[in-house]
Amino acid sequence: MRLLVDTSQVSFEVGRTAELKTNRTTGEVMRDKRTGLTQWVVQLAAKDATGIEVINVTVAGEEPRLTVGQTVQVRSLEAVPWVNGDRARVAYRAESITPMAAKSAA
Repeated sequence: MRLLVDTSQVSFEVGRTAELKTNRTTGEVMRDKRTGLTQWVVQLAAKDATGIEVINVTVAGEEPRLTVGQTVQVRSLEAVPWVNGDRARVAYRAESITPMAAKSAA
């Protein structure tokens, strides 16, 4: 089941640039199961009217070209709940993370 997150009232800012997602045990680079594309993790500050939450979001494909502090658009953000023993967490995945278009000065 895909649990899509409504991001219409959320702004996102890059907290840490993209890093390859790797298997913590083997060090092997992780790949998307459907596409075989390389997975990347980007730390984002998600801001809304209630405050700021720092989340790590996984995207598949080429390395996202992002800089710290850059405002970005997150497309098709989904929450992926998981449990490992007594630990319950939520992982985040997105179709893409792209820089917001710069506003032109008039």
